[in-house]
This record gives sequence, structure tokens and C-alpha cells, in this order.
Amino acid sequence: MGLLFDAVRGGVAGGAATWFMDLVTTGVYEQQPADATARELAARPNGKTTVANLVDRVEQRTGITIPPEQRPAVEHAAHYAFGVVPGALYGIVRSRVPGVGLLRGLGYGAIIWAVNDEWLNTKLGLAGPPEAYPSEAHMRGLVGHLALGGATDTFLALLGG
Repeated sequence: MGLLFDAVRGGVAGGAATWFMDLVTTGVYEQQPADATARELAARPNGKTTVANLVDRVEQRTGITIPPEQRPAVEHAAHYAFGVVPGALYGIVRSRVPGVGLLRGLGYGAIIWAVNDEWLNTKLGLAGPPEAYPSEAHMRGLVGHLALGGATDTFLALLGG
């Protein structure tokens, strides 16, 4: 139906897949050993999540101050944007670039994990260095992003693609 339709469909699928990924990663996080959780929390710059650090950075660079009562909603929206925007791109390229949809979104999820969780967040100073985090955090990120990729692809198929 065209690029715009595929982008919108991909964005919707990415948003729904982000919700699913959160279910998966929360379940895994709640089961990890307490010492792994403590090490993970200690590795976070400023004691905050990558999204919270990103929102801080946007506030600093723009001079905008988000009222404390609105902060959770802004962080939640930013988190979902990181599922919607790549989902829109995936929706566009999935049917146009040979091989992109071959693994039913698992390759897409693995790439998002490797680029975002394992490289970009550290490079931008939003997360600590990868070696500061326990293996449980890396594996949870990988499992979560595989779930994100598979769910994005599945939701795209359910939406007619």
C-alpha cells in the first residue's frame, strides 16, 4: 500500500512489541539473583535507567524542565518511541529489502539489542560500560529484544503485512 502505510503499521507493531518485550524482561528481571541486580543498579550512570538519563540530557540541552509529576509519563513515552520508530523502519524495509524478514524479526531484534544496548547507550553515556553489567543483564536484554523483534514481525503480519 505504500511507504506511509508500512511505516504506520510498523510503528503500531513496534509499540505493541515494546509492551510485550517489557512483560518478558520484567519477568526475567524479577527472577535474577539479588547480587546481579545490585551490580546492574551500581553500573547505571547517575543511578538512573538509560531512558531517564536520556530525558535528563534532553532537558539539559533544550533548557526545558519537565515537572516531576510528568517525568514518569515522559520517560514512558520515550521508551515506547524506541519501539515505535525502529518498528516503523522495520515495517518499511521488511517487504522491500530481501532477507530482512527471513528470521521472522529475530534478526531485527538481535541487531537492535547489539546496537542499542551493547554499544550506543554506552557510547552516549546513557549506560555504563558493558563489562560493568552482569551477564544476566546482557542475556535479559538479548532475550527481550528477540521477543521485541519476533513480536514486531508477528504484529506486522497480523496487521496485513
